[in-house]
Amino acid sequence: MKGLFFILSLSVCSLFHPAMAQYRSEVWVSDEGNGMYRNPVLHADYSDPDVCAVGEDYFLTASSFNCTPGLPILHSKDLVNWKIVNYALKKVEPVEYYNEARHGKGVWAPSIRFHEGVFYMYWGDPDFGIFMVKTRDPYGEWDKPVLVKAGKGMIDPCPLWDDDGRVYLAHAWAGSRAKFNSVLTVCELNKEGTKVISDPVLVFDGNDGVNHTIEGAKFYKRNGFYYLFAPAGGVVSGWQLVMRSKNVYGPYEPRIVMAQGKTDINGPHQGGWVDTPAGESWFLHFQDKGAYGRVLHLNPMKWVNDWPVIGVDKDGDGCGDPVSRYRKPKTDKTYPIETPVESDEFDTRKLGLQWEWHANYQDVFGFTTNMGYVRIYGHELSPHFKNFWEVPNLLMQKFPAEEFTATAKLKVSAKDDGQLSGLIIMGWDYSWIGVEKQEEKFLLKQAVCKDAEQGNLEQVSTLAVLEPSRKFEAGLFPNYEREIYIRVHVGKGAYCRFSYSLDGKKFTEAGTLFKARQGKWIGAKVGMFSVTPHGKERGWVDVDWFRLEK
Repeated sequence: MKGLFFILSLSVCSLFHPAMAQYRSEVWVSDEGNGMYRNPVLHADYSDPDVCAVGEDYFLTASSFNCTPGLPILHSKDLVNWKIVNYALKKVEPVEYYNEARHGKGVWAPSIRFHEGVFYMYWGDPDFGIFMVKTRDPYGEWDKPVLVKAGKGMIDPCPLWDDDGRVYLAHAWAGSRAKFNSVLTVCELNKEGTKVISDPVLVFDGNDGVNHTIEGAKFYKRNGFYYLFAPAGGVVSGWQLVMRSKNVYGPYEPRIVMAQGKTDINGPHQGGWVDTPAGESWFLHFQDKGAYGRVLHLNPMKWVNDWPVIGVDKDGDGCGDPVSRYRKPKTDKTYPIETPVESDEFDTRKLGLQWEWHANYQDVFGFTTNMGYVRIYGHELSPHFKNFWEVPNLLMQKFPAEEFTATAKLKVSAKDDGQLSGLIIMGWDYSWIGVEKQEEKFLLKQAVCKDAEQGNLEQVSTLAVLEPSRKFEAGLFPNYEREIYIRVHVGKGAYCRFSYSLDGKKFTEAGTLFKARQGKWIGAKVGMFSVTPHGKERGWVDVDWFRLEK
């Protein structure tokens, strides 16, 4: 059955190769197949997106914060159908610091640009400074990150190569570190784009009673104007602002070019503009949907008197409303419908690109195999463990739709009491269903933790007592195994209902209904875990497959 499901889901020789076959989600597809699409084009947490066009190809990235690999790279031919093709960052810098779970830190609001045959990505880490990576092959290895400017509070950088060869960088400031925000500054880079060579110049002040929380600027030049596309007004309910000037250092004239209006699309802002070979302009941005994260929208864009208008401007005031459904961008041919991969049979030694760890990967996290499973070793809990906020080796992926069902086939191995493995929904609030060894039995348990970042304790309940599937001698202590299928159904409103099965056929509801909640700057995630009590040998879990369905 495993092989059959794999063939039906995805026929592909390598998840890392750009010429992969098309995967179509069972839970969310934007392309309607009739020349129309519906928003969001990706119902997943691609926060603070940016995009660049290279001929007929489009490459998109987004914030990845503390998760690794970081800086996802998605590719599309039509701006509607996307697939993950790579990551630019294997480990977040500084490596030792991010070997621990640093929720909400790391890679903030990257920009992606293509200049003279080279792809560049810049991002701000509010605790360490502005970084850059580059490559000539977006599907291959990216260079080691360069620290362009060290310091605290600098976020959301975007470069601009000017007509005279000079290079500029716009960025915002995080009030949590700099102790001020709502301003944009511009500085100059060296020609290689690797070092700041001037002091920052204030070019826009959002402390005007109107455009507070200005951040996330993207830098462009068109028809002699410099443009800063930036969100203002806050993540949940803000708007898209565009500023223009004939001088790179301003002063800049602002205009609101897209807002929620009478639509149900709140806070339509922060993203990137691209032009297509057909001569059209489009804008990709996010919408904050709470537990589901910041999902990706595509809106049409047009130019009127050298001002962009994003969305549909029915009243002609220069400010568009975001679209829920629209015609697809014009292309010279029709491209297949595809979505990012979700399910995984773990049949190759390369981890699927849908998966991220909660910190820099280390060997003790676990291993891929050519034996049809991925192994996750038990993270040794701290002596004063409170909750999973500290656990770095959570292997998780984004919520892909408003409603979905995720099922994992697990083989739990344990020698010591207290070793625990299972399926988790992770965020500020989280819940897991897991199997824990106690003496010669396994206990099926559920935990719920509210406000995990605050150090609150889990509320744990025992749901069932399970016999081991197998017991055998292994060194000084016998090893106990339990095969189990754990399932979670996520419904509207991010309400989660768990169930389990011992044969993969009959599932029994387990535990209480849980409402998922976003994490620190990221949406809720679903995935697998394994933990071990402090001072004990590591147990582990072998994940045979993970399947995501309606």
